[in-house]
Amino acid sequence: MLVQLSIKNFALIDDLNVSFDAGFTTITGETGAGKSILLGALSLVLGKRADLSSLKDGSTKCVIEAEFAISNYNLKRYFKDNDLDYGQQTIMRREILPSGKSRAFVNDTPVTLDVLSTLGRLLVDIHSQHQTLQLTDNAFQFRVIDALAGNTDLLDNYGARLHEYHLASNELERLIAHKNEAEKDLDYNSFLLQELENATLNQGVVEELEAEYEALNNVESLMELLSNSHQLLNEEQMGILSSMTQLKQLTQRLSEFGKKYGNLNDRVQSIAIELADLGNELENLSEAIEPNPERLEKVNGELQLLHDLFKKHQVNEVDELLAIKEDLTQKVGTSLNIDDTIQQKELEVTQHKKDLQEVGTAIRQRRQKAIPMLGKKLTERISSLGMQAASFKIELFPLEDFKRNGMDGLRFQFSANKGSQYGELKKVASGGELSRIMLAIKSILASYEKLPTLIFDEIDTGVSGEISNKMGEIMKGMAHNMQMFSITHLPQVASKGEHQFKVYKEEIGNTTSTKMKRLIGDERVQELAEMLGGKSFSDSAVSHAKQLLFEN
Repeated sequence: MLVQLSIKNFALIDDLNVSFDAGFTTITGETGAGKSILLGALSLVLGKRADLSSLKDGSTKCVIEAEFAISNYNLKRYFKDNDLDYGQQTIMRREILPSGKSRAFVNDTPVTLDVLSTLGRLLVDIHSQHQTLQLTDNAFQFRVIDALAGNTDLLDNYGARLHEYHLASNELERLIAHKNEAEKDLDYNSFLLQELENATLNQGVVEELEAEYEALNNVESLMELLSNSHQLLNEEQMGILSSMTQLKQLTQRLSEFGKKYGNLNDRVQSIAIELADLGNELENLSEAIEPNPERLEKVNGELQLLHDLFKKHQVNEVDELLAIKEDLTQKVGTSLNIDDTIQQKELEVTQHKKDLQEVGTAIRQRRQKAIPMLGKKLTERISSLGMQAASFKIELFPLEDFKRNGMDGLRFQFSANKGSQYGELKKVASGGELSRIMLAIKSILASYEKLPTLIFDEIDTGVSGEISNKMGEIMKGMAHNMQMFSITHLPQVASKGEHQFKVYKEEIGNTTSTKMKRLIGDERVQELAEMLGGKSFSDSAVSHAKQLLFEN
């Protein structure tokens, strides 16, 4: 509910601060007094884009604030999702700077214009004659029918299932596309994988193979070196082991002369044991080694394969080849098993489709029951608004695919006169007729869903007499469930308001300002009398004005 509106430095408004109440409020004033300015300011704080022409004084910023009571709007989730401080009394503020920049705030938290406008649409619904074209929008027409049908929970369920269906369908399309692409690459990837599987890919394998290759490729030199080394150790006369035997004998005798000589002897004895072991190992290696051209060729082939793989895959390490091998294994495996995956996903899509059809059918059945009721209520309402011969033809028909709001199409047709053919609202209904139909539909909706503050901006233009009186009664009835405003030129509508404000111009010196004040008592009588008879209203206009007020 709009509680208070503050406007500073906007168009013809210097500084305006006005409070509003629940129920039905009418706003009146002469043509050109500034009612559209007031609505323009409210539209800015609700998220409409602005420009420098909005400033009355181009050297000072324009500030518009609107305070709302929002405890009945279930907006805590919206505030949380947008990191806003929730308060049952919420203030939306818009500032337009002399530089042309615009800033928006919700409870003093800076917000984007999108956040402000989304919140604004949840709090206020403004309707003018131009905006009655919403009636011709299929989504709005479905909203009306679904409100009467009580489809809110079913539509939420349908929306969740539709999301799951789209996810599964998109994944199926991706898998099929991947299969088609993978089939082109399968043979090549399989060949690359086979090459990697034929190679020995272990940590340090290159170093090991290179060392073995060097040994096999230089076997004669190795044999000569081993033989010479073994001979140097074991030669009978001058060999190291022969000399070592003599040295052992000498240090053995020295050890008898004290501990330090004993330690020396221990070291010599240890070296002798090591040299003897070394001699045995040299002998074993010398006896084991022999030319092996077959092994040399195999080692050379393995090394060449690894270097070829490094070059082909443009890498330098075995670890990188292993990573490529793992990737190729996954690709080939996926290609070979993708048919099973596609089959499982097709079953999943089929189940989602079945679930959607079940919920969509339930939505359709409720709509079919609600359509006659809506047609009857609409016909009754517009008949009371002077369109006694008008009627509606609402047809629901099944669609082949799943839409955002179900599986149905909708034809919402209208005939203004008996015997006239039915046609689309935008083609056969006049502006005045669309205004009355919109009022009728909104009045019906008010009984089925929680509507935001509703502002009708001169939608009663071109209407007079008993019809305008009935329009006022309908608005007043709607105000039992919501806050309702009507900007009007008709005294019959203005008199129905529980509260009435007047917008007027005031000239001070060389400047003109738009003002707004609440009318009470005789002020309302005088305003209504002026609306009935002009500035020079008669006693009969006053009497008529009082009659309008007292009847309400």
